[in-house]
Amino acid sequence: MQQEVNVSPNWEREVIEKTLLSSVEEHRRSRRWGIFFKLIILAYVVFITVYWFQGKPKQVLKDHVALIDLIGTIGQGNEIEADQVASSLRRAFNEQKVKGIILRINSPGGTPVQSAYIFDEIRRLRKKHPEKKVYAVVVDICASGGYFVAVGADQIYANPSSIVGSIGVLMPGFGFVETIKKLGVEQRTLTAGKDKMFMDPFSPEKPEQVQFAQQLINNVHTHFIKAVKEGRGGKLKGTDDELFSGLFWTGEQALQLGLIDGLGSAGFVAREVIGLDEIIDYSATHSLLDRLASKMGASMSKQLATELGINTQTLR
Repeated sequence: MQQEVNVSPNWEREVIEKTLLSSVEEHRRSRRWGIFFKLIILAYVVFITVYWFQGKPKQVLKDHVALIDLIGTIGQGNEIEADQVASSLRRAFNEQKVKGIILRINSPGGTPVQSAYIFDEIRRLRKKHPEKKVYAVVVDICASGGYFVAVGADQIYANPSSIVGSIGVLMPGFGFVETIKKLGVEQRTLTAGKDKMFMDPFSPEKPEQVQFAQQLINNVHTHFIKAVKEGRGGKLKGTDDELFSGLFWTGEQALQLGLIDGLGSAGFVAREVIGLDEIIDYSATHSLLDRLASKMGASMSKQLATELGINTQTLR
């Protein structure tokens, strides 16, 4: 028995159309992937180019002043990182055309370790290159760790209304013992080591832990005081109880206490103290690279999703 097969009269045209459509789609897919990989190559070239030129100051043939900005909180992962500042300092000190270095500081402070790192690097480079002077210039505020860094310079200048000082150390903390009692919360944390839950905010204070913590910050405070005395020497005019109490003063008051050497801006110091008008920014610029890398990463991810036909709305 022969079975009849229904064949469309236009089957040949349909086969040809499907073949052509498949070929066109394959060509489009190949072209999209080609564009995608070209974007990756372009992004890589841009990334390497920015990395190569990042932090490199403009080449000049005449003497100039190196400016290094320290703006924000000092600490690893914060606006001011010791490694960045140290790198900028080394570039400035190693450039023969640099005749003076200005640290323009606008910082409320930060971690003692990172601040001490910058202070030590300034002192080391000053000793290695005694012909180059470092001037710290305060903008709005130079307090705590910011002042720790400033005292590493040869001289410190500020605006009459700048805030200077706060030579002290703090260890912030809170106590919620009564609060959790009222809420009916029970502490069930397990520890190995009697002081592992050191200064736990949900447990009553232990006098021996408070004493230990106070000794700890007193020791750090001693390091801070030593750096200030090493940096300012006989310029300090106030008593230790006054200067190292953690208080802060205006630039005008700080001048009277010997915490700074004069009143003036970065431009004033460059022109009137160093004697040069040409200022070149030596501040570390890798944050720009980070932003660029982030943008490139986001752009390539979006492009990849487009090429693969992924609906990004469904991946949130």
